[in-house]
Amino acid sequence: MAHRSGFVNVVGHANVGKSTLCNLLMKDRLSVVNSKPQTTRHRILGIISEDHYQIVLSDSPGMIEQPSYELQKKMNDYAFSSFEDADIILFVTDVFDSYGDEEKVIQHLKSTATPSFLIINKTDLDKDEKAAELAEKWKETIGFKETFFISAREGTGTEKLLDTIVQYLPEGPVYYPKDQWTDKPERFFVSEIIRGQILSLYKQEVPYSCEVAVDQFKHVTSKSGPMIHIYATIFVDRKTQKAIIIGDKGSSIKKLGTQSRVEIESFFDEKVHLELYVQVKENWRNTDQNLRSFGYH
Repeated sequence: MAHRSGFVNVVGHANVGKSTLCNLLMKDRLSVVNSKPQTTRHRILGIISEDHYQIVLSDSPGMIEQPSYELQKKMNDYAFSSFEDADIILFVTDVFDSYGDEEKVIQHLKSTATPSFLIINKTDLDKDEKAAELAEKWKETIGFKETFFISAREGTGTEKLLDTIVQYLPEGPVYYPKDQWTDKPERFFVSEIIRGQILSLYKQEVPYSCEVAVDQFKHVTSKSGPMIHIYATIFVDRKTQKAIIIGDKGSSIKKLGTQSRVEIESFFDEKVHLELYVQVKENWRNTDQNLRSFGYH
């Protein structure tokens, strides 16, 4: 049997379920999932390998039509680069999503020769049965090869998607070792877990003004067995945000540390010692040097 392989890139607006879909296809935690928009900031590769195929799945930030600062521009760069190297594009929308004809993503979808699948998500919430009508409208606008109605939250409708992806993959080589599941290092997932907890615990603009850097990630052997020592710094835009992250007498950062540690231990299946620090780096979201230091190239 010929070996099939290729890059399957997931695109669409923020908060339509792209990351939840990727996690479902991976059957593992690849991206932070949160109800807040703009949760995904980086382009993250997940690798699905079987004997006769390899799918390099790319989760990308939600496309922002009018970015407000440099970080959002970088996120858009990641998102739109998904059209450049894809063998298959999964365009994710949902029953509440809306588009204007002039949006950049629509123009890209119209002009690409890459096979594109339409994924209509949140069908479990489709009380007015809009999904079929939406599919017809999209069929008139874009020549999608396949259409899938799913509920990423409920984990339904994705059964045939993976098989269909494999059918459309070209014959190709093994791009990554078959036992590798992502292109990101351990530190990346630690920072994403902490940032995910910040999104869950804090309100308004504070979570969007935070970036997490892992200063130390070290496997050690303690009296109780193997353990990971992690030291991480949370960077914020302003001093007032630092006070909010820390909370009264350190109550908020203690809760953040506890919940992050529990999730990191579950992710690595190992005991964790976690220490968090907070530092002000003013206007980091609009400073190219700072963005590069945080890995936004």
